[in-house]
Amino acid sequence: MIRALLTLPDRLFAWVEPASTPVLTTLARFVFAAVLLVYYWNSGLTKIPDGLSNLINPSFNAFAQIFPKGAEAAGYDITAASAFQKATILAGTWAEFILPALVVVGLFTRAAAFGMIGFIFVQSVTDIFGHGGELGKWFDNASDAVIIDQRAFWVFLLAYLVFKGGGPLSLDRLLKNGSSLHQDDLQQARG
Repeated sequence: MIRALLTLPDRLFAWVEPASTPVLTTLARFVFAAVLLVYYWNSGLTKIPDGLSNLINPSFNAFAQIFPKGAEAAGYDITAASAFQKATILAGTWAEFILPALVVVGLFTRAAAFGMIGFIFVQSVTDIFGHGGELGKWFDNASDAVIIDQRAFWVFLLAYLVFKGGGPLSLDRLLKNGSSLHQDDLQQARG
């Protein structure tokens, strides 16, 4: 009797499970777009206040955001940034535009989601140690700690995409299907 009750949910949802991955991967990308796409693009735009030329020449805003203590010590003079700092600033700025776009359209989804997880980690470390942000706590009565609570959900969402891919409504799937169709055509032509 107990065993039957324990396995009842599994039996009831067994027919749903095969369809869940395609739905959930597409939903995960939609939720990422709805919650984080504009957040990251707006953050990226603050790093290029003088236009797109700052995508190859870092701005003092980006210097101050990514290396706050180093920027302050240099009087917010971007020319005082080291080559490593400039490369990091440019990579971070590009990542805020490129990685979210790749996740949303589902192109190189697994790699882009993995890159976003790394970005969130670096962003969190910078927020804590560079800007003096509060890490927050798990297992407390508050669910609004920006870093540990919110970003845990972000990382979980992205980890799902790392493991499951972009789903049926993605450029990954379109390119894969187009590639397999092309391979079939080649095999038939050789045959």
